[in-house]
Amino acid sequence: MHRALHGDFEGAHALLGPVLNVLKAQQEASRLLSAGTIALMLGDLATARQVLGLALATARSETTPTFLPRILEHLAYAELREGRHHQARVHAEAGLEAAAEHPQSNVTAGLSAVLALAASIAGDPAVVAAHAQSALRIAHAHGLGQTRTLAEWARARADLGHGNAEHAAARLAPLVHAGPRQGHFGLWMMAVPCYVESAVLAGHDMDADVERLIDQYAQWAARGADPQAPAVVLRCRALVADDERTEDLFIAALARHGTVDSPYEHARTHLAYGMWLRRRRRPVEARTQLRSAVMGFDQCGAAVWTEQADAELRAAGETPTAVTSPRSETGPLTELTPQQRRIARSVAQGATNREVARQLSISTRTVEYHLRNIFTQLGVRSRTALARHLDLDRVDGPHERARSAGPTTHEDERTASSQA
Repeated sequence: MHRALHGDFEGAHALLGPVLNVLKAQQEASRLLSAGTIALMLGDLATARQVLGLALATARSETTPTFLPRILEHLAYAELREGRHHQARVHAEAGLEAAAEHPQSNVTAGLSAVLALAASIAGDPAVVAAHAQSALRIAHAHGLGQTRTLAEWARARADLGHGNAEHAAARLAPLVHAGPRQGHFGLWMMAVPCYVESAVLAGHDMDADVERLIDQYAQWAARGADPQAPAVVLRCRALVADDERTEDLFIAALARHGTVDSPYEHARTHLAYGMWLRRRRRPVEARTQLRSAVMGFDQCGAAVWTEQADAELRAAGETPTAVTSPRSETGPLTELTPQQRRIARSVAQGATNREVARQLSISTRTVEYHLRNIFTQLGVRSRTALARHLDLDRVDGPHERARSAGPTTHEDERTASSQA
């Protein structure tokens, strides 16, 4: 444990490997749980899932399954690490049911945090918020740093998935930087890629501090504690690199993804590469990457990201009938184009024109143009009225969001432009 804590995974494996082999041959749930914990710590996710699956079967056969909630927590976390969000959610929900019968508040908090992470790519922000708040309520009371980090990371992933990169970066910055609010020592490094992507999409300056974080993440990835991390390192470097190096880094990242079963992160890299290609007016190549992203996200249940990749694919010139997994739209948005729908949702949730432009990598003037058409088509005259029309709760931010008036006249349009 001491060696693993200090990054000596080779030394830790030499000591813990034989222990793992002994424990996983046992028929006791507690021993198998310990084996699964060791495998997780060493980054052997396949063994962790296998052993914890045996632990689960063993615990369920016991008269008093004391370890059942904790086993389900570890199993769900292992599945989450591998990008198997469907299975993680199922086992975490089962864990909460088991924990209700055998009250274990710390385990309940951990399971809620795992559910928040699983839900962060699936869709409803309210579900993420509910699970995260449940986890944080116990974490703050009991000083659970690991649970707090997972819950905050989940909230940031939900922000990023819904296009709120600025919020995601603000949530993650304290976790990944040194200071009293830094994330749990065993987890904060895993949040670095999400922070880097959020900072890039939010338009933050890519200073030496971000480069330093990526270098730290690369050192951690090289230690072997996360099989998918080496590919993610290359994606992070591609996001902040100059154009001469970016494409080579994306291609290298995809090649590394091909050696590891990590569908969610693999799809994230396809999406990032496709977005980069589209913004350099290479739509044919972009569509190839974006189709792969849509299929990858769809396979792992990442509905929020499927929608993002789908919108990028349409923007790259894919016709609706060719999209791999079209998302049907109902209600007031049916008459809007995919781009207008994304803008309408973001504005209704409180985003400024500038924030929407950053989210979609388009100009503020383009946002203004679409917003005027949206207001006309939906018959509304303000941002607040748009939120009510879409039946969304408006979320006002600290900047221009307090100004709810939308462009309805030429004078209003000039005002909106100056505010953005």
